[in-house]
Amino acid sequence: MDYALHARCSRWCAAAAVAGAILLAAAPAAVAQVTPAAGYTPPDDTPSIKVGALIFADYTFQSQPTSTDAAGNVISPSSFNVSRAYINITGSISHLVAFRITPDVTRESGAGSSLNGSLTYRLKYAFAQINLDDWLPKGSGIRIGIQQTPLIDFTEGIYRYRFQGTTFEEREGYMSSSDAGVSFHSVLPNNYGDFHVGYYFGESYSKAEANNEKGLMARLSFRPIPRNPLLKGWRVTGFVTQDHYMQNAERNRYVLQTTFEHPFINVGVDYLKTSDKASSALTSGVDLNPTLKGTGIAVWATPKKVYANGSSIEALIRYDHMKPGGTAGAASITSPDGLNARIIGGVAYWFPKQGGVAAALLFDVENVTFSNWTPVKPTSRKFFVHTLISF
Repeated sequence: MDYALHARCSRWCAAAAVAGAILLAAAPAAVAQVTPAAGYTPPDDTPSIKVGALIFADYTFQSQPTSTDAAGNVISPSSFNVSRAYINITGSISHLVAFRITPDVTRESGAGSSLNGSLTYRLKYAFAQINLDDWLPKGSGIRIGIQQTPLIDFTEGIYRYRFQGTTFEEREGYMSSSDAGVSFHSVLPNNYGDFHVGYYFGESYSKAEANNEKGLMARLSFRPIPRNPLLKGWRVTGFVTQDHYMQNAERNRYVLQTTFEHPFINVGVDYLKTSDKASSALTSGVDLNPTLKGTGIAVWATPKKVYANGSSIEALIRYDHMKPGGTAGAASITSPDGLNARIIGGVAYWFPKQGGVAAALLFDVENVTFSNWTPVKPTSRKFFVHTLISF
């Protein structure tokens, strides 16, 4: 069997495995005959709908590198920004079927567009969810549509400083937080963890489909000691993406992550490996396109002091280190030895939580250095005031 046929068979087998897992999970729904016990309370199937919002706003001052204005004056750029403004519409048709629709703000940058420079809305999430709690462990279900990807959404549930900036893998451009596809999520027994597997579009929610390639994503998170009062917050996570830019041009990501949650501190460590082949085109019958290998590590901690009224003061400490093997069209293809190092430090005040409303104020600094790059990239240093509103 030639490579192309083997690769195609592998992708279809992966898709069949996902579909098979989903069908096996849903199969009991078609055959189960439940006789309600005495005193049985049927689930509430009243349709419902809720509207919420999520706002990230900041003031940014850039001390390095400096810039020049239209008159040629050397300046330190500064700006007020709204980086995220979700309108969350969630609801249920019955206890078996739920949905979510979420538009998000983005800056229009299309050349020649009458909206160039304006903040416009685009669709971030739009999916239907089939809940399988009647037959599988609570939290099991199938999602179809534009939805969260398995790793980013999981990580943001522990690292709650997305309003400072994206997580390591997304910040480096190797993953997206949302994509179109079909996925299945369930939990392990006795609180040992959960898993999430899906077959996705592969180009993220913000791009159009380029070809016939799709991506398989899978995450397994495991709690080694779920009943220990101290160590129950420790989880070990493995994640893999098997995808292609085009036929015979791989786009793979592998992540090993460990996290620890405690009332006084959350900690996380991510180790990332990437594999990118920009093209499968041959030149005079010879493949001159290298497979680019990237490696990186991120370490973060958020120690906190919680007060009786529910407010808290927290520190944000984060270090990212990436040796980018490159992605299709990236400058690192000609700079395979380039290194990126990011240091983030800040102090946040989380206001007392009122019902489902959360608010926070973060003062932070971010310093990014670029080593061994051609052309040379200057150090970037920015100071921020970040705000979060969620309800």
